[in-house]
Amino acid sequence: MATGPEKRRLILICHDRGPRDDRVSVFGSRHGFELDYRYPFDGDALGAPEDDVAASIIFGGRFEAYETIKYPFLKDEARWIEACIKQDVPLLGLCLGAQQIAHALGAQVGPPSSGVQEFGYYELRPTEAGRAILPNPLHVVQAHFHTFDMPGGATHLASSDLYSNQAFSYGESTFAFQAHPEVTIEGFRRMQAALDGFFGKPGVQSREEQDRIMYEADRAQADWFYGFLEKMIGSIGPAR
Repeated sequence: MATGPEKRRLILICHDRGPRDDRVSVFGSRHGFELDYRYPFDGDALGAPEDDVAASIIFGGRFEAYETIKYPFLKDEARWIEACIKQDVPLLGLCLGAQQIAHALGAQVGPPSSGVQEFGYYELRPTEAGRAILPNPLHVVQAHFHTFDMPGGATHLASSDLYSNQAFSYGESTFAFQAHPEVTIEGFRRMQAALDGFFGKPGVQSREEQDRIMYEADRAQADWFYGFLEKMIGSIGPAR
């Protein structure tokens, strides 16, 4: 979706204070957008999307999408999601962000009955409807133990061996990816250190398997995701 020159801001909703070297940030800075990071868990307000907002991306994190009483800021994020959908602001949810979009649309979110988890690089396979977004199977970063049901009116885009609901779209401008295609090799190394307790759990790849697939898959993952962002957000000037 191309944007006019007045739509300069990307609202990037974060659930931690870690480094902002992800592929969304790289794409936005290279294509002339103003990166407006918001940290609602740390007190930042969201309000409603203003006219200069080109798109919004909701990143992953350690919270549960349905724990709105325990984490009241999630209610503000749910209202933001609803406002973006109502105003046709391009919206992308990644991992927790995808679960939040599903939850805001009335779908069930929580751990699967199988008890399996995904941490590593797993193959996504597009549905027939998903081929416009993901033309071919692709290994992408995963780090989660929750899933979501498909919201009413959503289009199912992709599955993996362990989690059938990996991606969906809603309308023309809302997308939800359970995966983390925004994560670089450096970012994944930080994940490995932070999520050391995941190793050995059902479904989780060994560190050796993660390392092997990471170097094989990272370039293709990056190329696909940058192409997706170009289609979803566009640019406001030549890449820098």
